[in-house]
Amino acid sequence: MPELPEVEVTRQGVAPYLVDQTVEQLIVRNASLRWPVPDVAQNIVGQTIKSVRRRAKYLLIDTDAGITIVHLGMSGSLRILPRDTPAEKHDHIDLVLQNGRMLRFNDPRRFGAWLWYELPEEAHPLLSKLGPEPLTHAFNPNQLLAALVGKKKAIKLCLMDNHIVVGVGNIYANEALFAASIHPQAAAGSIDIARLTVLVTEVKTILANAINQGGTTLKDFTNADGKPGYFAQKLHVYGRGGETCTSCGNLLSEIKLGQRTTVFCGLCQAR
Repeated sequence: MPELPEVEVTRQGVAPYLVDQTVEQLIVRNASLRWPVPDVAQNIVGQTIKSVRRRAKYLLIDTDAGITIVHLGMSGSLRILPRDTPAEKHDHIDLVLQNGRMLRFNDPRRFGAWLWYELPEEAHPLLSKLGPEPLTHAFNPNQLLAALVGKKKAIKLCLMDNHIVVGVGNIYANEALFAASIHPQAAAGSIDIARLTVLVTEVKTILANAINQGGTTLKDFTNADGKPGYFAQKLHVYGRGGETCTSCGNLLSEIKLGQRTTVFCGLCQAR
């Protein structure tokens, strides 16, 4: 599943082609996505797109009439194409613009979403209970400390909890905990403010680096396949279970935590 950096790079890639453009047509070939595409999604037709934003892993296409909420799911992608480009298998939705281009949504596994909402997005059931964005000032050591008070749950599971902070998926949670020298199974409520300060800094740094790298390796959403993928960055622990630690040379341990693969160094991340 695309993580926050991949979704943000997708937003950056398509936004310049959508903002200030008027929607001429919404073509829905297959409405059976994770949730059925609602008929009211057609309300975007005739509207001018004001902005394209990201909230957690959701893309929000803003108009005066309402918001189109897009989620890429596990296999979704977006491309900017000429409006007469023939549809291929799994091309489920086209947002056709008056300037002759269109935004095409492709999703082989159909776990993505294309929804419509007319109230402020904060009130939408999918968005109303989300935690702060990790790259904003709202995600800070004091906020994280307050969210973790009394919690015996493993810190890695809390870091991946969208009620506490959004968008820190499995890859980046592994990497941030390693960089902060925190054992992934440590009780979240036992971690002091000093270590949480380091953790917050590492989360921000790792996510920002991934976004920056993605922005330089995939800029053109008119020619590319629309799938940023996972960026070719150096991963210190994720996917390296049983290999040597890049810091101390110890063999990395691999366990399942919350049904997700978790890799760590037992020396650098002593519990």
